[in-house]
Amino acid sequence: MASCRSSYSDPTQQNPSNSGGGGVCMMSTKWRDEQHPSFINFISSFLTANSFRLNFVLIAPDLIFNCGGLSVSFIFITKWDFNDNATIFNRVKKLKEQFAHLYVVVTLPTREQNESFVRSYFKYGMQLGRPTFLPVQDIEMGFEKIVKAAHCHGVCKRHDAKSKMKAERKQLVQGMEIFLKVVTSIPLIDNHDANLVNQAIGSIQAIVKASKEYILDNTDLSAEKAEMVVRFFRDPKLYLGPKIN
Repeated sequence: MASCRSSYSDPTQQNPSNSGGGGVCMMSTKWRDEQHPSFINFISSFLTANSFRLNFVLIAPDLIFNCGGLSVSFIFITKWDFNDNATIFNRVKKLKEQFAHLYVVVTLPTREQNESFVRSYFKYGMQLGRPTFLPVQDIEMGFEKIVKAAHCHGVCKRHDAKSKMKAERKQLVQGMEIFLKVVTSIPLIDNHDANLVNQAIGSIQAIVKASKEYILDNTDLSAEKAEMVVRFFRDPKLYLGPKIN
């Protein structure tokens, strides 16, 4: 095993320009040492081509991808063991409780292996989709599916973030429109004055508490307008008089 380990190359040293723009792939050192060096080199090249950074670490899953702030974990079974299915499925049951986004990729190149997997899946009480199993015919296809699944999660995460930002921006715009309607309902105050007050003082609540002197010191409003702003929120005859459209 030591000779295999010496054959691995460090992709972060080989590719110093790879900043991991697509995300980060963390690979279990234990899982790495169980694979053929040529497959690890394939993974390194594939990740580099897709702008992922590869790190070797001590982790419970075989692989963890972080894309767009979301972590997706994978168990990657590259050799189906007919005689030790219990170990595989017990590990799956344990990790699915620890990792919210977990996939199990199983390499099943023969019909016999596929049939053995199906029997074992039901024998050990797996629930459909908890976690999701991805049977593949070869290890290269399996890793490509892993990267695609991780990337899709990252894209969805970024879309959710953009939707949230759009909603917050819309809320801010609506809040500003309400602010302008309230402040421009004050006699003598126009949109320009309302914007000055907003920049210098802020919310309606802050304006209510502001003194005439504070308004004069922090805005370009005239003494007459500053007096009107203060009076508006203190004199019912004023704030009950204007109609806000």
